[in-house]
Amino acid sequence: MTASLLTAGIATAHLLGLFAAMHAVMHMRTPQGAVGWTLGLLLLPYVTLLPYLYLGSSRFLGYHAGHRAPAAPALSTTADAAAPVDPGCERYAAISALQRRPFRSGHRLRLLIDGAAAFEAMLGAMADARHSLLVQFFIIHDDALGRRLQQVLLERAAAGVRVCVLFDGIGSHALPQHYVETLRTGGVAIHRFATRRWRNRFQLNFRNHRKILVVDGTRGFVGGLNAGDEYLGLKPPLAPWRDTQLELAGPAVADLQQLFADDWQWITGTALPLCPVPPADGHASALVVACGPADPQETGSLFFAAAINAARQRVWLSTPYFVPDNAVRAALQLAVLRGVDVRVLIPSRPDHRTVFLASTLHAYAAVRAGIRVFRYQPGFLHQKALLIDRDTAAIGSLNLDSRSFRLNFEVAALAVDHAFTAEVAAMFNADFARAKAIDEREYREAPYLRRVAMHVARLFDPLL
Repeated sequence: MTASLLTAGIATAHLLGLFAAMHAVMHMRTPQGAVGWTLGLLLLPYVTLLPYLYLGSSRFLGYHAGHRAPAAPALSTTADAAAPVDPGCERYAAISALQRRPFRSGHRLRLLIDGAAAFEAMLGAMADARHSLLVQFFIIHDDALGRRLQQVLLERAAAGVRVCVLFDGIGSHALPQHYVETLRTGGVAIHRFATRRWRNRFQLNFRNHRKILVVDGTRGFVGGLNAGDEYLGLKPPLAPWRDTQLELAGPAVADLQQLFADDWQWITGTALPLCPVPPADGHASALVVACGPADPQETGSLFFAAAINAARQRVWLSTPYFVPDNAVRAALQLAVLRGVDVRVLIPSRPDHRTVFLASTLHAYAAVRAGIRVFRYQPGFLHQKALLIDRDTAAIGSLNLDSRSFRLNFEVAALAVDHAFTAEVAAMFNADFARAKAIDEREYREAPYLRRVAMHVARLFDPLL
């Protein structure tokens, strides 16, 4: 009896593995992923069926069904009345078409370097809110900074401000329920971003990595910072924490509102009223860039590839995780061949060892292709910044890895403005002054087993 049950169980596992393998062949984004899953599901279904249930989907299903129509004219007339966009925006027409929204002119931009300056500005802006406060973080911690955030949100809700908060269920897995309930009791509408619908129910890969703050529809913030003490550099061994945030005022704030509203409607099923945007009074042209696993294209990768291909003088980028896909790697190599000054700034300290090992191998390949790679020395580098030539810069939440390209919901602001780009270039130069250039010896002189570990880690690129 026991033998027959065991035989039946093995046969069932192989049958389910066969069906799952057929699903993998049909739906994996890459041939490598399809081959890997198919072999595992056919040969070792008892080992791979459960991981495939949680990690195998390559699309976040149903999200676009909740998307609202493009922003109403009332939200964009100010942009129409503003001065024409910078002529330099024309070479990013592909990115604009990918986003299905135009560059807008008339923005004021402020670069916020590191956590103390960024949170002073963001918490101060929140405290000034009079009508609406939209707050979204990948991670919220119940620590000193998290409680400062909580207090500001409660004060604004008590003052009659509509306060809406989103946090990612996986990124904020350690957030205690009493933190959330305290906010709800105080009148704050707060929700965990989760897959929610049955088609995505078991998927752990999809995360909302966006960091968005919009105050009264007039001021918006994007960047790499989450709400936790480590982002202020208060938690060794990664301290001091190096990060960057961008404050913008102008028509593109309407697009940040809309992104938040899309996520809000997906989770709550209700539409979120949007504040009108005041007249534009700045000089910078900007485009909000959003990407995620619900997009029909691989928007994150295409954004980086298009921006790099537009460069003629320099491409400087900063990322904590350097795991480029083939398209971005090719764009960087072609830029070098065009004579472009290509530099990549990455951490010298790991926060995720598997990603760090894979990044080290990619850095070795980049150096061999003529790309200059630097390791930031003082602490952990979490900054996500991109500099193109002398007029374009982007700040946001996108890392240079497959997770940001394909698995996370992300957001950045792409700005075309000489003055702002000069500020970002000065920031980069200060970072490079605190960094060490690496060469091929970093890989070649590493112990053999460490090099093997790098190559094993690279096998997991699609999940990193």
